[in-house]
Amino acid sequence: MTLHRAEKVIIITEKLISKGVCDIIEACGATGYTIVPAGGKGNRNIRPTSSRASVIDDFANVKIEVIVNGKEIAEKIMNEVADQFFQNYPGITYVEDVEILRPKKF
Repeated sequence: MTLHRAEKVIIITEKLISKGVCDIIEACGATGYTIVPAGGKGNRNIRPTSSRASVIDDFANVKIEVIVNGKEIAEKIMNEVADQFFQNYPGITYVEDVEILRPKKF
């Protein structure tokens, strides 16, 4: 088994803007992403992951993960998301070095 280096970009933000974030991810050349509910505590208090009324659902947090080949693509995604959304919406983004098995998928 041969592993290959790649970058995983993680974006935690409100579900309300997840479509726009995913549009940026795709425009930057990524081939896919994963979205999961997110909760926790930060400077905007506690965000639970439990079920809520649908009126509030858009303000629930999500965690979006995307694996890309290359630091340049990772940084472009992070910068574009921050520039377009993080002035008006809460969010955090960070990158991790990962090792993947099938680099052609990314």
